[in-house]
Amino acid sequence: MFRGMLIDCEPLARWRPAALKVVLVQPEIPQNTGNIARTCAALEVPLHLVEPLGFYLGDRHLKRAGLDYWHQVRVTVHRDLEALRSFLGDGREVYLSARARRCCYDFQFQPNDTLFFGAETKGLPETLLTTAPERTLRLPIDRNRVRSLNLATAVGIVLFEALRQLNIHG
Repeated sequence: MFRGMLIDCEPLARWRPAALKVVLVQPEIPQNTGNIARTCAALEVPLHLVEPLGFYLGDRHLKRAGLDYWHQVRVTVHRDLEALRSFLGDGREVYLSARARRCCYDFQFQPNDTLFFGAETKGLPETLLTTAPERTLRLPIDRNRVRSLNLATAVGIVLFEALRQLNIHG
């Protein structure tokens, strides 16, 4: 429906060049995506969604979770990873996975990094995770107690850590 288009009524000129980008690969839960969109709006970080989505963009739960901030976030929907990569061009891809060995706090984020997060129940495809193990990161949680964190929480933690490292303050 909105594939390859910005869901944004504001002129693009008002957006400063993004220091980071967030990608959700096949997100399944509308409330998580809505919360992530709100975080992206607060930090002026573009949000990219890779289909198939587990919900409709008109879903009331998605809209409610994002509250009235949807006009403040740049959301682009892509039909697949190839379309996303074509749209983004060159840039470093950073993958987040509960299965990664490297902690996100032991990684040096750079301007223009693209942060990839996977579906809530599956995570990122193994083909992505094996392409760049040095850029595949995890959050430091006790996996004996908790399998993973909520996707919206994980995105927030990593995004704020990356912005902290880059010394970008809102």
